[in-house]
Amino acid sequence: MLVNCYAYEEGKRVADQVHPADISRYIGRPECFVWVALKDPEPGEFGLLEQQFGLHELAIEDASHGHQRPKIEEYGDSLFVVLHMIEVVDNELTVGEVDIFVGPNYILSVRNRAEKGFAEVRARCEREPDLLRLGSGFVLYALMDAVVDRYMPVMDALDSELEQLEGRMFSGGAARANIEAMYALKQKLMVLKHAVAPLLEGVGKLYGGRVPKLCAGTQEYYRDVYDHLMRINQSIDALREMVTTALSVTLSLITVAENETTKRLASWAALVAVPTMVAGIYGMNFKVMPELNWSFGYPLAVAVMVVIDVVLYFRFRRAGWL
Repeated sequence: MLVNCYAYEEGKRVADQVHPADISRYIGRPECFVWVALKDPEPGEFGLLEQQFGLHELAIEDASHGHQRPKIEEYGDSLFVVLHMIEVVDNELTVGEVDIFVGPNYILSVRNRAEKGFAEVRARCEREPDLLRLGSGFVLYALMDAVVDRYMPVMDALDSELEQLEGRMFSGGAARANIEAMYALKQKLMVLKHAVAPLLEGVGKLYGGRVPKLCAGTQEYYRDVYDHLMRINQSIDALREMVTTALSVTLSLITVAENETTKRLASWAALVAVPTMVAGIYGMNFKVMPELNWSFGYPLAVAVMVVIDVVLYFRFRRAGWL
């Protein structure tokens, strides 16, 4: 579905909702570029745009198939960028994809499985005509910056989720449920990691070394995106380590609880074993046994059992076993 197709010249919009067949009228002008946005396009919708912009067939193939790894590829004087769009919906992560084709006189964004668009990005660019005059390279920065900024709330949500899990962990919550929730959190962090980490190298090439011609004059903006990515990547690694530590602590708490249970069971077993031992000795069927015919033998044996159990009980209580 074609969302919009605008033409810009000298940092200002010169045409609204340009029909794809009329794009050639604008891309031939100097200092003019066309900004096209598609959402969940059908396989045949790329045909006309491919002819108008001269898109590379390999980039078209990747965008058509979808489910690509985040990357930045250079095809001659054009770029092909794949970004993952991640949002938190009902405490679950939804992963969309935006494929961006960038040339000297065009920029084409293709959203797949992502509802939130880039209307605010277009508004931001149009509020800064001096920067928009830099052309499609600045628009690419604005789109990438918007996607990367959307990772921040996701990180905050995952951080809050870990804090809640830590509170449940020390409040005596169900250990199995806590472990499952922590493992699910670790999987979410991996999803975010897979969206951020591959971009670091690609964005680094847009501001340092042999910078593509499209990005000339906007290097400092791409460096800002790189800094944001680096910070998010470090936060992901730190949060993953905290989750791993929390899992270890949870398992340690389970072990401690099992040890406490074992000690209690051992204490009660000892209290039962003493009278059982005494009763077992005097329950043997032998004719010749000490105190067997003594009239005070029974009460004395019971008293000995009670005294020993009382002494053991208080010793176990003092040791914290009961």
